[in-house]
Amino acid sequence: MKSNLPTICLITPPSIFLLDERVFINLGILKVAAVLERAGYPLEVLDFSGIDNYEEALRDHLESSAAQVFGITSTTPQMPQSKKIADIIREVRPEAKLILGGPHVTLVHTAYQKELKRGESGRATRAFEELAGLFDSLVIGDGEDAIHLALGEGSPKVVDANDRKSSLFLTNSRYETLPFPARHLVDVKSYRYTIEEKPATSLIAQLGCPFSCGFCGGREAPYLRNVRMRTSENILAEVEHIYRTYGYTGFMFYDDELNVNPKMVELMEGLTRLQERLGAEFRLRGFVKSELFNERQAEVMYDAGFRWLLTGFESGSPRILENINKKATREDNSRCVKIARKHGLKVKALMSIGHPGESEKTIMETHDWLLEAKPDDFDVTIITTYPGTPYYDYAVRHPEKEGIWIYTYEKTGDRLYSIEVDYNIVADYYKGDPNGGYKAYVYTDYLSSEELVRLRDFVERDVRSKLNISFNPSKPAQRYEHSMGQFGARLPSNILRVNQVSTAAVQSA
Repeated sequence: MKSNLPTICLITPPSIFLLDERVFINLGILKVAAVLERAGYPLEVLDFSGIDNYEEALRDHLESSAAQVFGITSTTPQMPQSKKIADIIREVRPEAKLILGGPHVTLVHTAYQKELKRGESGRATRAFEELAGLFDSLVIGDGEDAIHLALGEGSPKVVDANDRKSSLFLTNSRYETLPFPARHLVDVKSYRYTIEEKPATSLIAQLGCPFSCGFCGGREAPYLRNVRMRTSENILAEVEHIYRTYGYTGFMFYDDELNVNPKMVELMEGLTRLQERLGAEFRLRGFVKSELFNERQAEVMYDAGFRWLLTGFESGSPRILENINKKATREDNSRCVKIARKHGLKVKALMSIGHPGESEKTIMETHDWLLEAKPDDFDVTIITTYPGTPYYDYAVRHPEKEGIWIYTYEKTGDRLYSIEVDYNIVADYYKGDPNGGYKAYVYTDYLSSEELVRLRDFVERDVRSKLNISFNPSKPAQRYEHSMGQFGARLPSNILRVNQVSTAAVQSA
């Protein structure tokens, strides 16, 4: 069966900033793929997660690709690789249409719109104009319906699905009707993740987070700020589909905060009943908001199979918790760990430093809180002022220092200084090797960038040593090997999957 619709190649760039890239599948682009597949588009899906010579793999694929349109998704840390991918496609296939979607372009556009409203032309404007020069179409916000407009003849440069008034912005009812992510278009089994020794994969039950943490991306972007929910029945149907199709009994819920859902207890009870019906035993992991966490939630989560919780406690300093607008107190955070432990749930504490007003004293308060609370695991990162965060969007130029921006938290007057970053080139601000590979692009009135790195490394080493928590070992990236057989270059199945024109069968290339 042939189609008059153009062949579309969807690309997930590598994430070379991660210690191990092949852990969680990029579900966002697979949601878009599922919508296109339902509409009958022939698809090629290139998954470069964990492929260190992805440029070579892309060039080989372009020699035989039937695609007329290439869609790339990108977070901010992925942009250096996304730009290289776009440049190669432009070089080899100059007639092809290039579309960029995902969090980075959405957050840059959000910051750009704020500058327009203020009558300014600053770093967000420059960043947005550079993206507009690299790509034919920019999909902002929810991509599932916006992609159709981006594919149309004479499509606009910007397809904005980040406006709550737009018909492209997903509502709860529309979210419910979307197909599940097209996981069959990637090599699911090449991803390696376990929860309590059970092979596991990820899913997203709800979209968005309503809180206003100053460091968090998307606080000004409706598609990340507004919570959109599916019914418990729909979420359970996806869990059952994954179990029956791939055999997984481990599930990582990648929702921002599971306990924002007013029907969370209902969902947990449904997961318990589903396991009873399937004769299976799940192991689950997910995020909760500490001040919302309670005994009943902990009880039903454990019964449903949860054994790990992740919580963005961020800091042990009351001053920093105020400055980041966290809404949770040090006492809330301690109570959350105690409730979890009482009900057999392990806690990974997600901590960050480099906020407005950060000093050696506030960092040591974080150090001491970790030793007091004794989480089962933790990480400590140095924050980055991403586009779309209040730290970025409300910063002003330093009056004397070129390339330095200042964010001031109005309630306390504490300041954060950030070094301007070209996100299309630089990505080493994102986490780093916990054994000593962090860089900081921020500083405060009390600590330089170098001092932030030194103190971060001290907290990591000292707390892990005293709590006897080991570092997670990293795994090296894979290499794509060029095949010189009679059929030419054929990418292995962990890189390329092909959907043959709206059929249900999926072939490995």
